[in-house]
Amino acid sequence: MDQNNVFVHAKWQVKEGKLDAVLQLMKEAGEKSTREEGNLFYKLHQSQSDENTIILYEGYVDADAVEIHRNSEHFKSIVLEQVVPLLENREVILMNRLF
Repeated sequence: MDQNNVFVHAKWQVKEGKLDAVLQLMKEAGEKSTREEGNLFYKLHQSQSDENTIILYEGYVDADAVEIHRNSEHFKSIVLEQVVPLLENREVILMNRLF
């Protein structure tokens, strides 16, 4: 991995009763995202203390790859249109690796 890589940390708070739907949708989104040319990885994690807290950790070769991801049909149709309405809160941080 090099200094141009961009990492995404997204913390989602899923609405009560919507976790199964979110996880099912994210399985498809993750499969499609990992096939993107500029994707390094796409990992989904769940809090041990609150099952409705989901953390996404994604890696992309550069900022252009992040934009391609965000403009992809699957990101728009699955994440933005279907998953986001099932969330109480959504925080997304773009990061660069320091060392």
